[in-house]
Amino acid sequence: MEVASLYREPPRAEEQRTAALEFHDVFKIFRSGSVETVALRGLDLRIEQGEFVAILGPSGSGKSTFLSLASGLDKPSAGEVRAFGKPLTNLPERELAEYRGRTIAIVFQSDNLWSTLSAHENVATALRLGGSARPRAEADVALERVGLAERRRHRPRALSGGEQQRAAIASALGREASLVLADEPTGELDLKNERVVLDGLRRLRDERGATVVTVTHSARIAEAADRTIEIRDGRVA
Repeated sequence: MEVASLYREPPRAEEQRTAALEFHDVFKIFRSGSVETVALRGLDLRIEQGEFVAILGPSGSGKSTFLSLASGLDKPSAGEVRAFGKPLTNLPERELAEYRGRTIAIVFQSDNLWSTLSAHENVATALRLGGSARPRAEADVALERVGLAERRRHRPRALSGGEQQRAAIASALGREASLVLADEPTGELDLKNERVVLDGLRRLRDERGATVVTVTHSARIAEAADRTIEIRDGRVA
């Protein structure tokens, strides 16, 4: 499939305020031999700084590909992805690594933590990698804020799924990330823990001013978000 001719120039920077995240006519094509799979087909969206946005859509709609591109872990086949005004597509690897290490925090559905480290060590390590000068002290504060102070010495296998997610959110709280990307953060949790994680995501926005973007199937998270964006067949529905 030829996609280069379908690419449109994004709006000039001076025409609008800087957004946290922008996708301009983004295509992503995966190739395996002669087989092509189009994951995103002309995706256009804009997420403002300080928004809490829920990304919805059925399996295979392109949500995971969206997260990979937004986090700078992959590049589009055509089109442009911008974060805080910078085009991720053309960033040098050094700046891209800094973006992933300092600007964003990613909360996955599971496997957020290093299995051999305690909750406190996990958070402190994440903060150290993010450039914190006082990672251990800041980890204490972050764990206190998500209600895990008494569980700080426990390793992941001794923590419930909800507690593991709260530890991951503590890492984002401590790092003061500008953009938080969450991939089904409540997918395996019961209602009680889902509410705790949702409260943590709201806190990232309200107290830190972070932009929070979560891919989710949860109606409760969608209702709590400032805005929902539905992706179907690689486009905004």
